[in-house]
Amino acid sequence: MAYWLFKSEPSTWSWDQQVAKGDAGEEWDGVRNYQARNFMREMSKGDQGFFYHSQKERAIVGIVEVIAEAHADSTTDDDRWECVDIKAIKAVKTPVTLDQVKAEPRLSEMALVRSARLSVQPVTAEEWRIIREMAGMS
Repeated sequence: MAYWLFKSEPSTWSWDQQVAKGDAGEEWDGVRNYQARNFMREMSKGDQGFFYHSQKERAIVGIVEVIAEAHADSTTDDDRWECVDIKAIKAVKTPVTLDQVKAEPRLSEMALVRSARLSVQPVTAEEWRIIREMAGMS
């Protein structure tokens, strides 16, 4: 299993909206960055990811699961863009802010710290473990 981080502006797509989709989940559509698209092409069903609210909140607020592998993004006719489908698994006990991630020396190489603008990012198994611990989910 691989781990990922999905960033969303809560005013565009929030954790609560993701949860409301239930087991049917939702396309992680609208991504127009080649590196983020390529990461989605690497995803497999069953992979898990952190759901991150950007903008004001800047915090990991939930855990999602990939339920459909990369396919054409339904929001465009341009066949260069693909997306995966994800569903909410659970909210984190305690949201983990970007400031907390940056303050944790063991996470200094994390993509969220080094490539903060990228909307879909890989997370290592060790980063996954540390953040779950920080979120009260060890």
